[in-house]
Amino acid sequence: MNYTIRQLQILLKVAQKQSITKAATELHLTQPAVSMQLKNLQAQFNIPLFEVIGRRTYITEFGSKIVQAAEEIMREVEAIDYHAHAYKGLLTGTLKISVVSTGKYVMPYFLTDFLKKHEGIELIMDVTNKAQVVESLEKNEVDFSLVSVLPLHLQLCKEPLMENKLFVVANSAQQYTTAISPQGLLEELPLIYREQGSGTRYVMEQFINANNLAVKKKMELTSNEAVKQAVLAGLGVSIMPLIGIRSELASGELQIIPIEGFPIKSTWYLVWQEGKAFSPVSAQYLKHLREEKERIMQERFGWVS
Repeated sequence: MNYTIRQLQILLKVAQKQSITKAATELHLTQPAVSMQLKNLQAQFNIPLFEVIGRRTYITEFGSKIVQAAEEIMREVEAIDYHAHAYKGLLTGTLKISVVSTGKYVMPYFLTDFLKKHEGIELIMDVTNKAQVVESLEKNEVDFSLVSVLPLHLQLCKEPLMENKLFVVANSAQQYTTAISPQGLLEELPLIYREQGSGTRYVMEQFINANNLAVKKKMELTSNEAVKQAVLAGLGVSIMPLIGIRSELASGELQIIPIEGFPIKSTWYLVWQEGKAFSPVSAQYLKHLREEKERIMQERFGWVS
């Protein structure tokens, strides 16, 4: 056997993405280069590692065993790198985090000091919707995920960060000064939704169902920024996290409508799979987060209260 660390890295990425093209893009390689490395790796085994059906690449049962072994090998390689750099007083490696889309207003502030302190660490942060974040957890593709709605079907450990508040938000065309019942407004004004799989949408629908509201659904958009722009343009109102509209509230472009039952409150959690084997980088980051999160919240998010 004469396979290389690079070939194992490529096999792992292809197994995650089920696509040679997607794996090549993420690894910053050409598709022919990835295909050649896979071919050279496959040549060392008499049993197929993968098969291509349509446009998707599937790992075989035998290939899955090799993938599991490759994961162990890569953890050991990271540990070797860690010990080598730790001897010099350095911490290096990769920290992988998936973040629900509205979490992009939160997560960077809990990373800044750690990354400045350890310049040898590479961050890979995927900002997407809740469904994709949960999938990355299930496939063990990331060290941590940031969510505000916990997926109940997974065995997870969690570290609470800060409160998430959601309000009904409109542009400044009409002023609302007194508290309004949800039936008195949400059944009249067009409501802009996030897409299926979004944590914000899940919270919206929980509130709507709990209060038996017959809302006037206007449209469905696939990002918090798109929803914000639609509200600014006067296309309707929406239920949005306070953390994402600070500047628009300060400038008067958006306003919070005082509706009974709001804000809806949840908590931002950093989560990871129960029993996960931490790399030296992820273990050190969790330690840093637990020591510094209160200070970060006071310095960066005191205004939320």
